[in-house]
Amino acid sequence: MPTDSAVKRSVPKIALWSVLVPLLNVIVHSAIFIFLRDSELNPVVYAILAILWGVAGVYTIYWSLNWVIEQYSDTWKRRIQPFLFIGPAIGLLGWLLLIPTIRTLIMSFQDESSSKFVGFANYAAVFTNRLLLTALRNNLLWVVFGATACILLGLLIAVLADRSSFEKLAKAIIFMPMAISFVAAGVIWKFIYYYQPGDEQIGLLNAIVVYFGGEPQAWTSAYLPWNNLFLILILIWMQTGFAMVILSAALKSVPEDILEAARMDGAGEIRIFFRIIIPYISTTLLSVTTTVIVFTLKIFDVVMVMTGGQYDTEVVATQFYRQFFMYQNFGYGSTLAIVLLIAVIPVIVFNLRQIRKQGEI
Repeated sequence: MPTDSAVKRSVPKIALWSVLVPLLNVIVHSAIFIFLRDSELNPVVYAILAILWGVAGVYTIYWSLNWVIEQYSDTWKRRIQPFLFIGPAIGLLGWLLLIPTIRTLIMSFQDESSSKFVGFANYAAVFTNRLLLTALRNNLLWVVFGATACILLGLLIAVLADRSSFEKLAKAIIFMPMAISFVAAGVIWKFIYYYQPGDEQIGLLNAIVVYFGGEPQAWTSAYLPWNNLFLILILIWMQTGFAMVILSAALKSVPEDILEAARMDGAGEIRIFFRIIIPYISTTLLSVTTTVIVFTLKIFDVVMVMTGGQYDTEVVATQFYRQFFMYQNFGYGSTLAIVLLIAVIPVIVFNLRQIRKQGEI
């Protein structure tokens, strides 16, 4: 066992290594970065060296810093070592999320050129401007109709598929739209809703309508504001599979002996579903619901591909894109981003609490 004096004599040496090793890492990897940046190598060689440096660099950084921590006493080792592994992730999240959020918050209190402080004027404009109010209303429609339909249909399909003989095939078909992007889905549904005057229609929906003697309709530009429902249908088509898969897994975890006991006591299937199954999977149901709600609040791709935000289909995300990137109105754009963040935060916090409760159970 080392004496106290031996430990004290090692403290300066440990402190020296604690400074030299991180400094050496910074110098070496900065030099490699500058070399690769300024060199005129063959692109293939450049790519290979960059990959090798990335892999070897991460390993050597972690190994060298961990070696320094191993020199500490057991008490300090237990305190510091976890930060070595979560520190880079926290730093990256802070750089990519926290700093931009703070910057956006500051810009939301400035004018369109971010050169003058205007207080809460931008926030007042968000809730008085007609276009922005339309965007907020449409986001509410997406949440109420889109998220609700995804959850209900996902739960219904999960229950029915689990009791069918072709469960895997049915789930694969329902889940298939999740394999494509929202941009691709928007292109597909744009052809389904396509409208042109006359009896010759290339849009699937209008072709069916004309075949049965009806008049073709401009589905995404008429019936304001209910034309938003035709866009929401795309979300339902894609996200129902997500809800179905998660809820199906939860349904399979319901103990069969409890269900059999309820049936022996004379309970019908509907009563079993609402009194036993729903309470048993309630945590999973809430988690899926909040996840889909957050997704619908941030919806952007479908609206931009289908209508570009025209015909009263603007949502908060598309208005943010227009104000910030197209009109260069950084104050309005930042304010819309903060409003969207404020709307999402309570849902995320609620979701995290439910996950924590589930972990405690």
